[in-house]
Amino acid sequence: MSNSILVVGGGFSGLTAAIEAAEVGYEVYIVEKTPFLGGRVAQLNKYFPKLCPPSCGLEIQFQRIKKNPRIKFFTQAEVTAVSGDAGNYTVKVHIEPRGTVPSSADLSLLASSLESDVDNEFELGLAKRKPLYMSVPFAFPSRFVLDKAALSRADELKVGKSAFCDMNEAPRDIELNVGSIVVATGWKPYDVTKLSNLGAGAFANCVSNMQLERLASASGPTAGQIKRPSDGKAPKKVAFVQCAGSRDQNHLNYCSYICCMASLKQALYVREQYPDAEVTVYYIDLRTPGRYDKFLRKVKADEKIALVKGKVAGVEEDAATGDVIVEVEDAVKGEKRKYRYDLVVLATGMQPSLAGQKLPFDVPVDEEGFIVGGEEKGIFAAGCAQKPLDVMRTAQSGTSAALKAIQTVRGR
Repeated sequence: MSNSILVVGGGFSGLTAAIEAAEVGYEVYIVEKTPFLGGRVAQLNKYFPKLCPPSCGLEIQFQRIKKNPRIKFFTQAEVTAVSGDAGNYTVKVHIEPRGTVPSSADLSLLASSLESDVDNEFELGLAKRKPLYMSVPFAFPSRFVLDKAALSRADELKVGKSAFCDMNEAPRDIELNVGSIVVATGWKPYDVTKLSNLGAGAFANCVSNMQLERLASASGPTAGQIKRPSDGKAPKKVAFVQCAGSRDQNHLNYCSYICCMASLKQALYVREQYPDAEVTVYYIDLRTPGRYDKFLRKVKADEKIALVKGKVAGVEEDAATGDVIVEVEDAVKGEKRKYRYDLVVLATGMQPSLAGQKLPFDVPVDEEGFIVGGEEKGIFAAGCAQKPLDVMRTAQSGTSAALKAIQTVRGR
């Protein structure tokens, strides 16, 4: 029997589960596939319920991890195989090389001198990054990453001379013995390019809700200024399209829970920056559960925000101006009309990160990729690996999963 617990995923639910278990005396391993901990929350400008920046919650979690010797974490790592039973699992983990020596040295000067540019995954296609990067704000671990595949020949020569880079670091594989597993693999934004009728991926000024979070963030590609990607102009008329791909049997056949609140929050982002801007939210139903109804009333009180019950049938682009023309079926007025906007934001849904993936552990998933069982095996889902959740409920699910994992390793 092993008293150790494995947490797969270093986002908010995974961090919560790991810290809760470690602080009551259990050894915990976190395996995170990206170079940094924090997950999707790190990409947000603000999150509910307090509308605070991600640093508000994440930096506290990072400090707790730093101070707790019972927590060990592996980044750029993935679980490749799991064998055994509850109480005694052998887990194989593959770790990709980071390409830099263990150090918190500031390599930004070297990074900026490199000639290659590649798409910045963290900025969701809105910006580029260098092959040597630490593009996540308040990154943890605070250590640069070297993307060797993106280096030009000239870049290789520069990096090769640095005492802080290791071009020869090789991948490695390790084995962990654990008694229980928490699966906190999180979510990914639904692929907007599949929403061709809504202009996603085709029209520059038609962005996703997560892209707008990055545009509104002070650490984002526009230093927090919400601007049109096509020309950098301030938008005067903005439309939000709800259920973009959600509640649709051709895409995501469920409600993603957070999209309505995210759009209402983002509508206020726009209004706070641009007092004269007009915002329209096109929705099928507005979901503002529990305490969030008060927030809805605040949005409704803004005379420049219109909430329209209607289905967006399609969008077009004015190639000359970059404006987006939205065709809407107004469910109340019973008419179909076209409206012109400077910027359109698609409220794309939450898809579990496990969707379409071959799992290394034997747990049942539904047709959408959410985990729907496995507890009898000592494997527990947390956060959005289980169902769409907001940050507060994600943290609660992490605590719940930690308690169940502890009961498993204690033999109860």
